[in-house]
Amino acid sequence: MALVRRAARRVVGAWSQGVLTLAFVLTGVALAVAVARDPRWFSPSAFVLLLLVAASVLRWRALVLVVAVVLGLTTALAVVASPTMPPGAAVVLLLACAAVLVFSWERVRLGLQGAPGALMLVDLRDRLSAGARVPPLPAGWSAEVEVRSAHGAGFSGDFVVTRLVEGRRLEVALVDVSGKGQGAGVRSLQLSGAFGGLLGAMEPPRFLPAANAYLLDQAWEEGFATAVHLAVDLRTGDWTIAAAGHPPPVLLDAQCGRLELLTTEPGPALGVVDGIAPRVRTGTLRPGDVVVLYTDGLVESPGRDLDQGIDRLLGVVEAVVAAGGGGASAVLDGMRAPDDDDRAVVVVRRA
Repeated sequence: MALVRRAARRVVGAWSQGVLTLAFVLTGVALAVAVARDPRWFSPSAFVLLLLVAASVLRWRALVLVVAVVLGLTTALAVVASPTMPPGAAVVLLLACAAVLVFSWERVRLGLQGAPGALMLVDLRDRLSAGARVPPLPAGWSAEVEVRSAHGAGFSGDFVVTRLVEGRRLEVALVDVSGKGQGAGVRSLQLSGAFGGLLGAMEPPRFLPAANAYLLDQAWEEGFATAVHLAVDLRTGDWTIAAAGHPPPVLLDAQCGRLELLTTEPGPALGVVDGIAPRVRTGTLRPGDVVVLYTDGLVESPGRDLDQGIDRLLGVVEAVVAAGGGGASAVLDGMRAPDDDDRAVVVVRRA
């Protein structure tokens, strides 16, 4: 039955591509006739629009056919109706055909053909975002996640995965993949799925070593990542934190109003060396306490020391979180970090 369904989808897909190809060819012919008859209203540059639309919906072979037809029509207009096809317009159309073919071939190499390929990218981006959604938490607990990519790109090198284990333990992993924006988006997508599967599947101290082993197995040329992992028992408030090459989280002690950097022994990032054993810090979140996780894009900037950025973050957390009760988005807005790097913040609060 599955084979029949797949065969039916192929037939429908091929039929729709055939209909679209025929429609583009006929449109091109009609446009050529219109250009030859009344060049005042119909310009040869309209072929460029036809090519752009065809490149967005047609597969490679169908697109090559349409480009060949456009080239043929351009040649015919230049020979038969030369006043309507000046040399400059012909050159522009030739360059447009070449650009469309190069662009489409790059998409073919990635396995993205036509409109379904673009929809697949949208689906992948949504899946990356879905891992950061915080599950419903028991009364008295809240968690907020905010991720912003460099220059507003659709993919980010920073990602968050969360898991509520047996309804009582919240686990959060904040990861900063090497690179930024779209360049790191593919690696982020793969790692978010893998790390999401590891999260909650083992005791918290084993998560980062397992994530490191997975990353090493990928043998990527640019494959390192920094990460911080937080696990909170929602019944008692007991927490554990471990980091791998990542900036130290911030703990707000509500009773005394003190901010503390949860520094750990410096260690390598994920994917650099085998057999890492990050130091695990422990503590207890009491009512009003807050833990803030963040990536280095929030505190690093050219010409400024990292410690200065962290000091500034402490001031923002004190003003926005401690005094104002704000969350992750408020912290990001308060830092006003430049958008030339990916940025992510997680705020976990016990009310």
